[in-house]
Amino acid sequence: MKPTARTDELRTVAQRIADALPPSVEEVVLTGSVSRGVADDVSDIEMLIVTSGEPELEACFDGAAACGITRLGTWGPQGGPGKRVSGYLEGVPVELIWWSRAHAERAVDAIFAGELAGTADALANGVALRTSGLLERWQERLQVYPEELARARIEEAALTWGGFAAAGLLTIARPGERLALVERMVDDAARVARIVFALNRVWQPTHKRLADRVARLEHKPERLAERIDEALTERDPHAALLLMTELQADTIALAPRGPNVDRARHWLAEARELLRAQIALPQ
Repeated sequence: MKPTARTDELRTVAQRIADALPPSVEEVVLTGSVSRGVADDVSDIEMLIVTSGEPELEACFDGAAACGITRLGTWGPQGGPGKRVSGYLEGVPVELIWWSRAHAERAVDAIFAGELAGTADALANGVALRTSGLLERWQERLQVYPEELARARIEEAALTWGGFAAAGLLTIARPGERLALVERMVDDAARVARIVFALNRVWQPTHKRLADRVARLEHKPERLAERIDEALTERDPHAALLLMTELQADTIALAPRGPNVDRARHWLAEARELLRAQIALPQ
């Protein structure tokens, strides 16, 4: 797919940032929508910056300022091995994540140990703007999605789909329980996505642009992203739960057998019939 015009513009800006960073920076990886070629008018520039040693936040601020980035800030937990600096360059929002080489290597190892994070997708689709060969090596490792890891992720995702009476779903369909209802359905939708990407041995991205990201996948329920939208925007709580439960059931039907998956198949079937009966009751 040909990159969007906005992608080309933002890649040029990103390359200027990479070129202005000090020589101590070993690797600069462009990530996000710009690296995938789908940037639009509201896209930001996201970059991973790898240094030989663990950077101090103040040094990261200084490095960003030296690149011409203004209105600097930071976000997320502080005091850890990763440092985060945000700002603007020529009106474009920029997010820089600074890792030491040792921390980056640990983060890649953690992917294969089962850690759920966006690191794998970011690196697999990353573009090197400055390199010592690290990104190429990481991407070579990420070409293989181990079967045992896929099975483990599917089993973990199916964990909450059972183990309590299916009638318990009705407690979050009561009037005044919208927050609990949406909280449950958002979690269920995230687990659907986790199963689908694991089934296809594709490193899971964030939930942004979900319809585009699942369009190329071979194994998935029909209209996955659209059905999530329909469930989350349905005003009737029982109908919303039924829409989500049917999507969960269609998803789990594709999964390989396992303790949690087998339990989920039976539980979702019971929940689906319960909700259908509830909707059929006179109002």
